[in-house]
Amino acid sequence: MRNAEQVTFGTSGLDRAGALRRDTQRLAAALADGAPVLPMWRGRPMVTGTPESGDMALAFRKMGDLVLAKANETPVMLGLDEAGEAPVFALDISAWTPKQVDEAAVTAFADPSVQVHPAERVAGAGFRELRGLMSHLSRRDAEIAATARAVLTWHSTHQFCAKCGAKTGQAEAGWMRDCPACDGKHFPRTDPVVIMLITRGDAVLVGRSPGWPEGMYSLLAGFVEPGETIEAAVRREVFEEAGVYVGDVDYLASQPWPFPASLMFGCRGEALSTEIDIDPEEIEDARWVTRSEMLEVFAGKGNGMLPARKGAIAHFLLQHWLADTLD
Repeated sequence: MRNAEQVTFGTSGLDRAGALRRDTQRLAAALADGAPVLPMWRGRPMVTGTPESGDMALAFRKMGDLVLAKANETPVMLGLDEAGEAPVFALDISAWTPKQVDEAAVTAFADPSVQVHPAERVAGAGFRELRGLMSHLSRRDAEIAATARAVLTWHSTHQFCAKCGAKTGQAEAGWMRDCPACDGKHFPRTDPVVIMLITRGDAVLVGRSPGWPEGMYSLLAGFVEPGETIEAAVRREVFEEAGVYVGDVDYLASQPWPFPASLMFGCRGEALSTEIDIDPEEIEDARWVTRSEMLEVFAGKGNGMLPARKGAIAHFLLQHWLADTLD
């Protein structure tokens, strides 16, 4: 697919500088000299601007800034700046608790609330849910935010050694956790997920999961199982969720999806059957939608039906299917 890497969170050319991760002296000097650090609170990056204003950007700070005072661990080095010279970091400050926070909203599918740190002095700077702002960031900011969210979430959920249970410590600039008890080495995980554009003639198969915004439909998706190819996972997941048999499968594009740490393999497949028999434990509904009907949905005239969220690979694939630009 010619435009595969134009997907949200697709590569912006970020140099991840793997060789620099072990150079503790240079990294420490960079932080002391004021290297940019992205504050992250419970997976939310600090940003300036609003989705409506069109000027959203990540809000970096320097070590010593009071916003970074309550950190869980040391900063994670994400890569080098756009000049390819100075390292860029992220720091989890989830130990800070806002005076007023709606826990139900913060953990919702897409929460529009903004958390403002009391020490922040820049008007409009606050922590926002990445799903709501991902399509409003520049390509570089989106890649940095996605990387920061995925790695920091991994640290928060993998504090103990999977081999012996001892408390582990951060190493290699945040890209490894060391176990002092058994010398185990643990690295950030990425879970492979297939998401598929399944078509039959002029129609595409879409479904919705419980808890999604009312009326929202997307492409079917599911995790790749151990010992399984991507193609086999596509066929299995579509049959398990919707009872539809799939024949030929082609790979189209991929998208890092840091919710919490997946790599979405976008595929297309040709349905061999059209009868739908959903698994209610997997999805709430599935249906065939014609190209003309999906055009109406994307135009906001879908009689209550909403398309996949803008910025998600499902939206990206459907857009290219509608425009006949998948190849």
